[in-house]
Amino acid sequence: MKVITLSREYGAGGHTIGKAVAKKLNIPFYDKDIIRNAAKASGIELDLVEEEGEDMSKIETIMTAISNLSSGYYNDTHEKLVEIQKAIIINYAKQGPCVILGRCADDILLNAGIDCINVFIYADELHRAKRIAELIGTDDVNQVRKAMLKRDEARHNYFHHFTGKKWGFSSNYHICLDSGFLGYDKCTDIIVDIAKDQDNR
Repeated sequence: MKVITLSREYGAGGHTIGKAVAKKLNIPFYDKDIIRNAAKASGIELDLVEEEGEDMSKIETIMTAISNLSSGYYNDTHEKLVEIQKAIIINYAKQGPCVILGRCADDILLNAGIDCINVFIYADELHRAKRIAELIGTDDVNQVRKAMLKRDEARHNYFHHFTGKKWGFSSNYHICLDSGFLGYDKCTDIIVDIAKDQDNR
């Protein structure tokens, strides 16, 4: 069975779907684990790294902290933290089939020569807004839309900066699924069926 990478629009249910896929296939699911191990490897506070996620605007602060703690081994650049995460992602993939959420895993594994199934989850704004309202705890339309645009822009900038590719562009992925139209369960089943089919080839 291949490694599955999953990228997603904010509020499209990518985390929920990825976790469900991993459970059905009985393989590991990696999301915050990547960040925790990056924090451990870099020697900086976990909370600081968790705030970064896939947001280019926060990496500068983190890199300054790494530089201060590392006596010059890490330069104050964006790329160093990503190099740590890259090594962790490759290590997870080499351990066996798993689901890896975000953090340019699709591009990282492609460049490492590791075969995987790359999935992108998206949805219309109405479905996403409903989910985001639950995530941020408000029904205020302006706040929900602001959160949606901000998070998607952050992911776009992060992906483009480290891959040179366009985030969400269909040719970057093997499968693009509309979770608003299909629903989370159907998206999960489709990914699971494709993973099993690939395994039987």
